[in-house]
Amino acid sequence: MSARTFRRKLQYALRMLGLDPVRAWQTVSSVPGFCASLKNYRRLMSEDDAFPCTSLFPVLGEDRDSAGRGRGHYFHQDLLVSQWIHERRPARHVDIGSRIDGFVAHVAAFRPIEVIDIRPLTEDIRNIRFQQFDFMGHLPAHWRHSTDSLSCLHALEHFGLGRYGDPLDPSGWRKGFANLASMIAPGGWLYLSVPIGPQRTEFNAHRVFSIKTVLELLAERFTVRRFAYVGDDDDLRIDVRLSPDVVDSNAGCTFGCGIFGAQAFTG
Repeated sequence: MSARTFRRKLQYALRMLGLDPVRAWQTVSSVPGFCASLKNYRRLMSEDDAFPCTSLFPVLGEDRDSAGRGRGHYFHQDLLVSQWIHERRPARHVDIGSRIDGFVAHVAAFRPIEVIDIRPLTEDIRNIRFQQFDFMGHLPAHWRHSTDSLSCLHALEHFGLGRYGDPLDPSGWRKGFANLASMIAPGGWLYLSVPIGPQRTEFNAHRVFSIKTVLELLAERFTVRRFAYVGDDDDLRIDVRLSPDVVDSNAGCTFGCGIFGAQAFTG
């Protein structure tokens, strides 16, 4: 296990316990500065200030943060695939299991989107039509070949691992993909992203796919038109050629994110 992978797993485990050592240190070390700032602010205030300082609400450590973090799997895939969909302007777009507060929200900003997820969605959100369904199950007949545009971003790797209350099924990813393929009309587009690297299951978080496995899945019904990936450094590479070296090395990733734009066969 690489040092980066160990740190990632350790940080996640600590967060699951409600612990964030980095944030804790930032908070503790920011206390003296906060106290000094409070004293100086009160000294600068006038007696008739329109906003009296009557209470404290310390937010510590954010003075060391950047304006934002334009890196990582979700940031890049959500922005990139929503741009691809905007360019293509499909008649209908359906999403399976992607982030509501990321990709789905991006798409809903400029068009309607239908969302299917095993988890419930209790909010009524403009431009989002939601249905709860276990996508490893039997696909209803009226959903077959029903859309010209379909996305499943950072979701397929979870199918059958029980993380989201889904039934345990080692073949859940195969069943889920078969339903994805069946739902797309001839000539339609599938936007798929999964973790890429040496193939493995990290129970119960996710599976990591080799690029070769994804291409074999897609080859039965699709032509891959676009490929991008987020590397282990969290940076995005767009329109990468799927050369043998890239495929065999999983684009040099141990835990990257492969983003595939594939078009269904027309015949």
